[in-house]
Amino acid sequence: MTIDIYIGSDHGGFKLKNIIIKHLNELGYSVQDAGCYSEDSCDYPVIAKEVVNEVLETGKKGILVCGTGIGMSIAANRYSGIRASHCTDTFTARMTRMHNDSNILCLGERVTGAGLALDIVDIWLNTEFEGGRHLNRIKML
Repeated sequence: MTIDIYIGSDHGGFKLKNIIIKHLNELGYSVQDAGCYSEDSCDYPVIAKEVVNEVLETGKKGILVCGTGIGMSIAANRYSGIRASHCTDTFTARMTRMHNDSNILCLGERVTGAGLALDIVDIWLNTEFEGGRHLNRIKML
């Protein structure tokens, strides 16, 4: 089976991650869960690295969830080739794909409700990169 999306969370994003996985499966996506697998405390940089490695190796997209989305975003953006975007609304989800060719979406379970988070995921996954002048800027990163 081909994996479409790689996803991971720490304990603070565990519940929202599972809601997103269920939603993506219902839409027909194949999802690989890089952990964590319970609400036991864990270190978000470890999970971020797992998803980052898969995204870099496969060229597919990733989703990371923690309590705020900020820690995962910081951890993922440490790696060359990753453009992780912390989104809390649908406009930024759309624009980060159109202008920044974001390859990892970061969400926060404690700050974004499940309904809005699923809307953000859908828009992020279904928005294409515009290229053009934006590609030149991405090459500068």
